[in-house]
Amino acid sequence: MAALGAVAMMLSSTLLAEVPDLPKPGNRDLCPVCGMLVSKYPNWIAIVMYRDGHAHFFDGAKDLFKYLGDLPKYAPGHKAADMAGLWVTEFYGLTRIDARKAYYVTGSDVLGPMGHEFVPLESLSDAEDFLKEHKGKRILTFEQVTPDRAIKLDKGVFN
Repeated sequence: MAALGAVAMMLSSTLLAEVPDLPKPGNRDLCPVCGMLVSKYPNWIAIVMYRDGHAHFFDGAKDLFKYLGDLPKYAPGHKAADMAGLWVTEFYGLTRIDARKAYYVTGSDVLGPMGHEFVPLESLSDAEDFLKEHKGKRILTFEQVTPDRAIKLDKGVFN
């Protein structure tokens, strides 16, 4: 939990309110956590943008959180202080939103590329609607999502 808090603290509070011109994963870009081809799952893409302009792409928010929780393992030489922004793909609009402002539903009947997923929603109202419509178990904020929760999600544990 402390690792994600450190990431949030390191990211500038003055990040752009609007989504910058984010790069798209190429046909060969692999998720640094699971190794899947990210471009095959455009509805689930998560992105870490670094200040030097390069990006790491993920096949879902779950792997983004695993990555943030263990940078030395998944991104040797990279630091939270070098991150410029975190983005996830919002479920309903399929647009990129700031991962720190999203609401994440767990335990729903909607599965991502790697099974159970943190489904990103832009507003609490959308998250509440999604929770009801898709039999979700819980709504979490960025600060509440821990690497441990991401690992448990792989096992079908939604608390």
